[in-house]
Amino acid sequence: MLRKASIRDIRKIHAIINGSAASGEMLPRSLGELYDNMRDYYVYEDRGEAVGTCALHICWEDLAEIRSLCVAESSRKKGVGRMLVDECINEARGLGIPRIFVLTYQELFFNKCGFRVVDKKELPQKIWSDCIRCPKFPECDEIAMTMEVGNKGDAR
Repeated sequence: MLRKASIRDIRKIHAIINGSAASGEMLPRSLGELYDNMRDYYVYEDRGEAVGTCALHICWEDLAEIRSLCVAESSRKKGVGRMLVDECINEARGLGIPRIFVLTYQELFFNKCGFRVVDKKELPQKIWSDCIRCPKFPECDEIAMTMEVGNKGDAR
């Protein structure tokens, strides 16, 4: 079952994300950051347990980021990640946000979701709001990808 995250999910989201971060698949998130941004997050539950998460974070009037997409190892390759991304895309469309982006190591997955690779310089709001605080800045090795979302009712 796919749903918005609640307070009771945050520690599990933290464990899922930081487990993947420990193996270098993504950047870690602190509990404080997760609580601060809880309303951005979705979870996918399997038999009452959160096994996947993803967030849509609004950056600017015309730009949002899909971040922290992570699925527990035991639930991968079952379409959970795609459902989470699609839900974020639908939320962005419903909010009237025309463009979304990701910074990722999973280029093939996001390409299949409709994203295209772009130069990070196309994302100045992200660079100066979040990336500047990242331990990898300015030597980021993630791939920037964007998608034009369109508005509710568009044929895109």
